[in-house]
Amino acid sequence: MTTIYASGGGSQVIKVRRSESQDVPYIMKLFSPSTTAMFGRINVIYLLERANLSVTVENEKNEVIAHAAFLDYPNIEAVEQDNWEPWLHTYGPSSKCTPLNTLFMHLLVAKPEVAAGCAREMVRSVFNAVRELHYVILAVRRKVALDPAVSVLFAPMPQHRKVEGVPYSAFICYRKDYVPVLYIRKARIEDHDDVTPIFNEQTDTLRYIYGEYYLAELIEAQDETTHAAVCEVNNTAVGFISVCSEVNVDLLNECFDLRPFHGLRKTPDANTAVQHPELKSTSPSDLKNDTGETRDVSYNVENAKLLDSEDQTTKEVITSKDSDASNYFCIQLFCIDKKYESRSQDFLPFIFNLYPEKDFCVITVPHLIPEFPLLKDFTRVVPYSKTTLPHELYVTHRKSLLKSFVVRLATKYDTHGIERLVKSLNLHQNILNTLHIYNQARRDADGTPIQAIVAEVSQEIVGVAIIRNEENPEYIRSHFDIESFIYFNHYQREEHGHLYHFALNPIFHHHTRHFLKEILRITFKACLYYPVYPKLLTEKVTSPYAHSLTSALNNLIPVRPRRQIIYPLEELGINAPSKRITQEKPMYALNHINRKLSMEPKVTVNSRIVVVGASEVAVSFLETLVFCPHLRFNNITLISTCGLPGCQSSSLHRKFKASSYSYNQDDYAQMSLQTWVNVVTGKMIGIDRAAKYVLVTGDRKVPYDHLILCTGQQYQVPCPTGVDITEMLTNEDVTVDPDQQFIGKVPSNLFILTSSDECENALRWLRNHETLAKGNIIVYGDTIDAYVAVNTILSFGINGFYVHLVKPPSDSNISCFNNPVVETALEDALRKANVSVYSNCLLAQWNDGNAYDRIIFSTFTTDSQPLRLRCSAFFNFNKKKVDLDAFKAINKACLVFDGKLVIDSTFHTNDITIRAAGSLTKYSRRYYADQWSHQNFNAKEIGFQLAALMLHLFDPNLEDMTKPPPELDKLLPTYTGCKIKGCILPGGYHYLHISKPGIVSCKEMLKSRSEYGREIITGSWETGDYFEIYLNQYSMVESITCLSLKPLPVSNYICLYGQHERLLNNLCSRFDEGLITDLYSYLAEPWCLCIYHDRFMDFKREVRQTVESNKANVIEPIEELIRQIADGELLVPGDTKTFLEEQFQQDGYQALIERNLLSYLSYSRYHLPMFAWPGIV
Repeated sequence: MTTIYASGGGSQVIKVRRSESQDVPYIMKLFSPSTTAMFGRINVIYLLERANLSVTVENEKNEVIAHAAFLDYPNIEAVEQDNWEPWLHTYGPSSKCTPLNTLFMHLLVAKPEVAAGCAREMVRSVFNAVRELHYVILAVRRKVALDPAVSVLFAPMPQHRKVEGVPYSAFICYRKDYVPVLYIRKARIEDHDDVTPIFNEQTDTLRYIYGEYYLAELIEAQDETTHAAVCEVNNTAVGFISVCSEVNVDLLNECFDLRPFHGLRKTPDANTAVQHPELKSTSPSDLKNDTGETRDVSYNVENAKLLDSEDQTTKEVITSKDSDASNYFCIQLFCIDKKYESRSQDFLPFIFNLYPEKDFCVITVPHLIPEFPLLKDFTRVVPYSKTTLPHELYVTHRKSLLKSFVVRLATKYDTHGIERLVKSLNLHQNILNTLHIYNQARRDADGTPIQAIVAEVSQEIVGVAIIRNEENPEYIRSHFDIESFIYFNHYQREEHGHLYHFALNPIFHHHTRHFLKEILRITFKACLYYPVYPKLLTEKVTSPYAHSLTSALNNLIPVRPRRQIIYPLEELGINAPSKRITQEKPMYALNHINRKLSMEPKVTVNSRIVVVGASEVAVSFLETLVFCPHLRFNNITLISTCGLPGCQSSSLHRKFKASSYSYNQDDYAQMSLQTWVNVVTGKMIGIDRAAKYVLVTGDRKVPYDHLILCTGQQYQVPCPTGVDITEMLTNEDVTVDPDQQFIGKVPSNLFILTSSDECENALRWLRNHETLAKGNIIVYGDTIDAYVAVNTILSFGINGFYVHLVKPPSDSNISCFNNPVVETALEDALRKANVSVYSNCLLAQWNDGNAYDRIIFSTFTTDSQPLRLRCSAFFNFNKKKVDLDAFKAINKACLVFDGKLVIDSTFHTNDITIRAAGSLTKYSRRYYADQWSHQNFNAKEIGFQLAALMLHLFDPNLEDMTKPPPELDKLLPTYTGCKIKGCILPGGYHYLHISKPGIVSCKEMLKSRSEYGREIITGSWETGDYFEIYLNQYSMVESITCLSLKPLPVSNYICLYGQHERLLNNLCSRFDEGLITDLYSYLAEPWCLCIYHDRFMDFKREVRQTVESNKANVIEPIEELIRQIADGELLVPGDTKTFLEEQFQQDGYQALIERNLLSYLSYSRYHLPMFAWPGIV
């Protein structure tokens, strides 16, 4: 917030922020005749899409009162955007202007009374935001007078040589007039009184440890190895830095991958820091090997990685005789007044001059400290996976201070320099082959234009990028939420680029965003896309999907995938969407950057977030963090026994377990969590809350700042009661301890199926069963998963005579399906398959109590006669429980455990740094809601809400979370997402059940209630086309049950949940009239497809806002009339519904909503071409 003074007197408090698309109408209101004279006719939306940086000024009432837009090329049509330097250098004081330090103002508008103050603050904010920016240029037509508010900012530039066809004058604005470069000098004792308050404002730790005068002692102790400096403004020290050349470099090399920086040691050639290609780039996280340990290499992009072995040159450098020569110094202390922190980089030239023989400067920062402006000129070093050092390491090189960072199109003479740069990369040959094609034809084999761009410093190639035209932007638009970042319709087809290769010397990583910005400028692109394909598609170097690794990934924005409509393509015929949209292609994750994002850096979060368990809750949590466009999480770690989901085929689990349809294999490919998340393969066996680390199998310690427990519940080894069935006991005579755990040796033919490896082992056993001796296969459990397993066993051609489904006694009178029709269909299918079914059987013993490696006999007690079965395999699908190792770790850590891990309404355990979610947890008893837990709700929604609460800790745009008042802390959060179960059952039935979240009640009991609602049912289980829709008393779809012999378009049907029957084309009235005989075909008709669209809910919210607002310019909105009628404040003559319908139409709401509907269909016409919209006929 800043106070400015208006020209007519008085003052206003203003705020400068980045412009947003919703500012456009308010910006246009600020236009005046002088605006058009100075800047020409401007399309504001188009300008915002192309502007590298645009800022808006708001007053205290959040009214837009000023705006300015800046681009990296002049607003002159006759001057090419990729080659404006020759024109600008015809002006006197412009010789130092380069694309790195110069921007051009394309628009400045403001309310007249505050124009001067707003313009000054916008320029100051721009200089503060872009640390490399030193000049802002304004070009206007000759003889056009500048607006008074602009003329005070810019000085005219004399032109010593005119350019034909460019009748423009140029004006310049200097950084030094608004945010000057700081004066740096050596610290003196008298600076102590100026600097100490700055330190004390930020921390008291140093004063507490070293005493009141620690700074004075540090300044006095300066010698050849230790120096101190201050930055000075008006003869007052406003910042302090202390540097030292004594560094434990061996410890740093043990904990961090410093090989790209030669281990911070001297190299044989002083220039190799720029020349040697083995200076590999660092990555968002480490590469994982098969055991979950980190390979000692840089970069982590699964689809393209560096060679596993070190470059031979690097080995020679590190092991050479001169390798022990120190080549580094470190920053010990640093502080600066917040008013001047944007100029922190001004310290760097001075401190490098203090050590003329050193090339590297390092600084370590605690993980919980937010990244401050000084670190923008440093490169983060990737830590090794086993390091427990509680700091991040940042490195910068002397040559990174060079400002001659030039980006241009590559020529054939650059080939040798590029070869040296990329020779140690795994896909270096791909890069060189593509470069050869570029040099020969500028197009690849299929005619797609290629462009190669290089970055050079002091005539040395330090970076290369190769891009192609994006040939299918329609597919990207339809499959990814790219329109959250760009207005797609404002981009020409040739403005979409595909980033194929990118490599940059790591000492210049802080220029990555500028490199990308320059690529866009000189190639005339407006946006770039970079795909990350799954590992299976890119294992071969020659794979067409193997893009080279990119150190630019941290500067790109991950784009969320969009849910796709499942189209009935044959029925739609020519009305189906384009094949460019519906074609089946290998799925990939998309990363993106455009011009308006090129100067919007991400907020770096170094806090160590450790997630235990790869449940759907955990995946949803990780997804939410990863796809925050303005945040970059460097230290997210997942501890899981089987790695990240999606790395193995998800079909393995679905052969034995029902699916919740939260994620499938394509979803995992489109998220590419392995790009951003470190994975530790192992099992949690301990938590040290004092030292803040998780102990994993193999005695590995994983340190954390925030620990998230999402281990869920799994099927465990069943614990026999130990009853001797020869005593002819029944279930009533047996006492069962539900908490008893099996502690003996697990039989080799007992399958629990908690991981992909166990599922693969079970499938392998079933494949070989025909060649083995015939024997009984026992499936123990009364869950949906038990029926799925039976179907999988039968699908291998195994005779049902050998399959035995043994169901234990149930604690509830509600079956796992809670639907008599489905249960009847299953009974019939199992009978036809000759599967034996036993009910109310309690496992008594294996092998009559004798210890063997395999289960030969299984005995059960029942309500009557005992049951004894021979056994060749035993599949357990009885109750899920908390894993024993997880329980021991939680219990020993003194976290409150009451059958499950106890949490509060904000996911906290009794440790503020440890949160938990999912079926592992239960709410504290103080909520008096023991029957409610996360198990009752949608796992994906739970994970999202957990991440949303945690983002308040990291996102500066969100307010800090405060503890809720006591009266609100007694309330539990509400979740609205539907619960989904789907699978393939015996008989080949495709089963799907979508229901309201919450406590499950017996369906037959619900039917007896007056407010039950109604059911819409077509088909039957005998014909394999049973479809049931349950509507509650408000005619909203509350549950859907499908039992079909054909595959189901599940994602379509999920969209029906929560919709009103009137929205489904008057479902009830049509069904009552006998017009609907098959819901499967009815819900596949073209009119339904707009409901299945992923943005249909956005359209509904827009309609609701229209109804709630006063856009119709009526005295009272329709919502207020409804409230008055409901409260009895307004008496309506006649039928209330008729009155409201007439009022709705008279007030103009109907026309507004129709306009919204047509806009929705028109905007989504690439997905919904089967609908007509204005202009189509």
